[in-house]
Amino acid sequence: MQSDNSTTPLLQTIDASNNLQAYSDEKTAPASLDEAIESFTGGTSKALLWQAFLASLAWIFDGQQTFINVFTDAQPAWHTTTGGGGGAATQCNLTRDSWTWDRPKETSIISDWDLQCSSAAVVGLPASAFFAGCVLGGLLLATLADSKFGRKNMLFFTSLSMSISAGLTSASPNLVIYSLLRFISGFSRATVGTNALVLSTELVGRRWREAVGIMGFLCFTLGFLSLPIMAYLVRDHSWRMLYILNFIMSLIYSIIIFFFQKESPRWLLVRGRRDEAMQTLGINGSLSKRFSSFLDRFEKEEKKDGDVFSSMRVLWEKRWVFRRMVAAMIVGVGIGMVYYGMPLALGSLGSNLYVSVGMNALSEVPSNLLVLVLIERMSKRMCLLGFNVVSGLGCIMCVFLVRRWWRVVAELVGFFAACSGFSVMMVYSVELFPTAVRNSAVMMVREAMVLGGTVAPMMIAAAGKAGNGVVSFGVFGLVMVCFSLFVVCLPETKGRQMFDTLEEEEEKIKKNYESLIC
Repeated sequence: MQSDNSTTPLLQTIDASNNLQAYSDEKTAPASLDEAIESFTGGTSKALLWQAFLASLAWIFDGQQTFINVFTDAQPAWHTTTGGGGGAATQCNLTRDSWTWDRPKETSIISDWDLQCSSAAVVGLPASAFFAGCVLGGLLLATLADSKFGRKNMLFFTSLSMSISAGLTSASPNLVIYSLLRFISGFSRATVGTNALVLSTELVGRRWREAVGIMGFLCFTLGFLSLPIMAYLVRDHSWRMLYILNFIMSLIYSIIIFFFQKESPRWLLVRGRRDEAMQTLGINGSLSKRFSSFLDRFEKEEKKDGDVFSSMRVLWEKRWVFRRMVAAMIVGVGIGMVYYGMPLALGSLGSNLYVSVGMNALSEVPSNLLVLVLIERMSKRMCLLGFNVVSGLGCIMCVFLVRRWWRVVAELVGFFAACSGFSVMMVYSVELFPTAVRNSAVMMVREAMVLGGTVAPMMIAAAGKAGNGVVSFGVFGLVMVCFSLFVVCLPETKGRQMFDTLEEEEEKIKKNYESLIC
């Protein structure tokens, strides 16, 4: 009987010592690194599962940074000093001494910097600048985790950069500096979630991969859910407090990552660093020599440094990779517009902002649990298509429903489905691309989602200035439904192994021709 320690596999599906004899013949040798790792480790150890959890915690601070504008840039409530009421449309027609804010002026940048009568472009600038920074940061930083820097180093660097930028943002003296720092924040955190997802899923075996991916999304939900709680607790204090709190927590996490997080064993193997990979996997003794012999055929193909943009070039040069990436990115734009845009547009529904954001954040918990149940039982393509269509229809219903609470229900349904589609898309993307280019490809898909979120703030602000902010939900819905149709251009990955080299994937394509519409 095996001792109960951190290196004992949680899923002892294969006896590695007995398996050595079976693999002594080249014809029966593992067909991929993924299969070899599973065979010689026998499953996922407690230590590796803990490492995956540690990496997934980065999503908490990513979620806080992504949606922090919902509260810091919110339109504050106000009232006339004569006791009468008024709406935002008449606020700018009153003299400044005839009305006042309900709460202290510094609770929002709108009241703090007197932006209540500014144009939609000005009001939506900080949020759009953040997403624009995410797009640029993703394009420039995505390939670094696939090159010499690795998953762990990039996770530490981006987490630390995100923390520092949040601290600087809290000291913004005006809107211009604030928007610039929000751009830097977006640039810094652009690859945090992707690095965390790829690192955590590459640390575990196939059976734990979906669960670990969903665990990361639940951490993102925790970060999102913490925002209305934090914002409510400091509701009568400066908006700067939210950034300070995020700065402190993410800084502590970055220090923990630096000292305790381990590198992805699959990335180490692809880079030819066998000893470090086997140490992480817990493969030692005579078993390590036999495991190493199975890696010889991969070393010549994959142990090449290249430059930091080599993996990005592959995404453009390989036709099948490019086709998958473009189809996935188009679907991602629709998901991003709804997922990032709907929380920013909640104020137009007329409900309590803290309650509405809290309900949206809470809806992500059952959403991720539902995905965890369905993703191993159903086609990932059909799951993604179904969730996206339901989300789009929920958004469109917000435009036509008259009663406020029916709109809230439709919005929750749309956001719930968008969360589910987001989770499926991220897990699906990890399986669509081999290890050699996985981080870059997944980052491009996530960039597409962020691109959808980039245009959302301006659209919401424009609709609000026009006096009908609900219209933005209709646009979100139409984009989501139309763009989701590109799911049919992607191959199904249910039940198949995760490949490490481009050659493995291409061999799979030759054996099983992908019947695609485009």
